[in-house]
Amino acid sequence: MKSPLTTLCYIERDDAYLMLHRVKKENDMNYDKWIGIGGHFEEGESPEDCLLREVLEETGLMLTRWRFRGLVTFCSDLWPTEYMHLFTADGFTGEPLPCDEGELEWVPKKQISSLPIWEGDKIFLRLLAQDTPFFSLKLVYSGEKLVQAVLDGRTLPIR
Repeated sequence: MKSPLTTLCYIERDDAYLMLHRVKKENDMNYDKWIGIGGHFEEGESPEDCLLREVLEETGLMLTRWRFRGLVTFCSDLWPTEYMHLFTADGFTGEPLPCDEGELEWVPKKQISSLPIWEGDKIFLRLLAQDTPFFSLKLVYSGEKLVQAVLDGRTLPIR
């Protein structure tokens, strides 16, 4: 069984994020969605260990500067609860390599919300854009529909 602990990183360059269009794996809960870079913790890893390993494995990039931005708790009636450690990074070496989970693409930040992304991702991407200090965000889904969002203990309106 995979760990319920994950990392996700939005790597920034020239006002764009490196996004992964998940189109290569079958039975992928993120199939056809655009997401950041990340994955599940391995035994004994810290959030930073997992971040660095996953980014290197999925992109070939070695991060040199990053920030731990928040903890996102995903609850769903279809999948087990996941605790995602959210990062941004603006320092790295190397060039993106092909990824076996999907297609990597630098996407201008202002275009991301028009892509097929999870509704809850729009909330934490907005928090990142606002440079919100470290936050805790709980996202509750029924199927693929976001039914509740709680930021730092306060319920947010769902659009």
